[in-house]
Amino acid sequence: MSTTAKQWPRPRHFDRNLIVIGAGAAGLVSAYIAAATRAKVTLIEEKALGGDCLNTGCVPSKALIHAARQVIQARRAQALGIDTGTIVIDFPAVMDRVQHTISRVAPHDSIQRYRELGVDVRLGHARIVSPWQVTIDGQVLSTRAIVIATGAEPFVPPIPGLAEAGYLTSDTVWTLREKPRRMLVLGGGPIGCELAQAFARLGVSVTQVEMAERLLLREDDEVSEFVAERLREDGVEVRTGHQAIAVEQHSADGKVLICKHQGNERRLDFDVILVAIGRKPRIGGYGLDTLGIPVQQNVVKTNAYLQTLYPNVYACGDVAGPYQFTHTAAHQAWYATVNALFGQFHRFRVDNSVIPAVTFVDPEVARVGLNEREAHKLDIEYELTRYELSNLDRAITESATQGFIKVLTVPGKDRILGATIVSAHGGELLAEFTLAMRYKLGLNKLLGTIHAYPTWTEANKYVAGIWKRAHAPERLLRWIARYHRWRRGGDPSSEATTERRETGT
Repeated sequence: MSTTAKQWPRPRHFDRNLIVIGAGAAGLVSAYIAAATRAKVTLIEEKALGGDCLNTGCVPSKALIHAARQVIQARRAQALGIDTGTIVIDFPAVMDRVQHTISRVAPHDSIQRYRELGVDVRLGHARIVSPWQVTIDGQVLSTRAIVIATGAEPFVPPIPGLAEAGYLTSDTVWTLREKPRRMLVLGGGPIGCELAQAFARLGVSVTQVEMAERLLLREDDEVSEFVAERLREDGVEVRTGHQAIAVEQHSADGKVLICKHQGNERRLDFDVILVAIGRKPRIGGYGLDTLGIPVQQNVVKTNAYLQTLYPNVYACGDVAGPYQFTHTAAHQAWYATVNALFGQFHRFRVDNSVIPAVTFVDPEVARVGLNEREAHKLDIEYELTRYELSNLDRAITESATQGFIKVLTVPGKDRILGATIVSAHGGELLAEFTLAMRYKLGLNKLLGTIHAYPTWTEANKYVAGIWKRAHAPERLLRWIARYHRWRRGGDPSSEATTERRETGT
């Protein structure tokens, strides 16, 4: 027992092996693993199972993006010899389908499914009252270990007049049924870019406001500019370098966002404002303050094993950071759960070395490992290999040639430091590089792997081929050329003399 935990009375017997707080991606995976290993586990969720990803995040946003992409494909069909006629967007029907999609996926995360798996699922508000006790709506449950997986929620800045004017977030935008005439998207990160493009394609007049000088700050400059140009092509008015300072409402139909831009005031009209400037971990109200569990940089502080201040209390997913992805939440949940249940035998350090990320704009932006910006910041030397999608046969057949692949490698070696893909199906293409980095496979291995023709994944092989050509053994090839000349009956010595004159060797 840790020194910190000694101040709390430890039960003689425990009701459960594990209590998981939160039924989003991290919590569901944690409960699943515990039940699969025959542990007695209780999963507590205050709202709906599936968390943000199912109900307000990944699933609804990708359903909306899919509908918006069909609009663009229909408009481009004429260039392929197909006349689609007048395109009519039934906005309420689009939003209804989004909800239908959620309902189709929901059974995967349902109470019934998890109870059938052996999980004790409880709906209610959980609060940790000691390292071994959790209350749920007044009932006290004892447990040997706790996993905090409470997720995150949209961050809403304290802009004067914003609350009075009313706003939407990535949690509440799915309630829209009437198409807005003018939407202002506040934020230039992945969520802001995805939704700005989608709503613009669905016929909404969209203005996107970002305080920084470019969109997608974590990406390279050229990626940010590429995405900004694609958004503009879809009708989005992109306003970077604009700091929101106030919101005014002049009438029921007229609202104004007041911004500062290069020292001047700018006034942007809108009907609906969507706040998408980031998400903050859900920390308050779960008893962390009572136990004195530290919060650092807005996330629960954990060690390499995802333990908090108390060795038997773990945190994983968005609430623990540093990433806010569904797949990293599930990834961390494995470590937290296995360590919580079997840590007395062996503990596993969480491995965040190879984390893929995808921004689902069109074309998609997908990345794993380092990009150039990060490599410069960390003073890491690298070699850059680039392949343009305009050269890919499959991209040409689908008229989707915008984009590129950039791979960073150790200078002189084929070991991959990172890959950035800007392409249709970029998220799918990224998987091969993620696998290669995870299992330390270099570009030579990718080049030696047969890729079906004509497929998008051939682009990965071609970028490896470009690297290989840049590292061809020129001295050996010159000797081979002499060998072939000799085989043809020529005089290799005369060629060698010519080579020495040309190269000075």
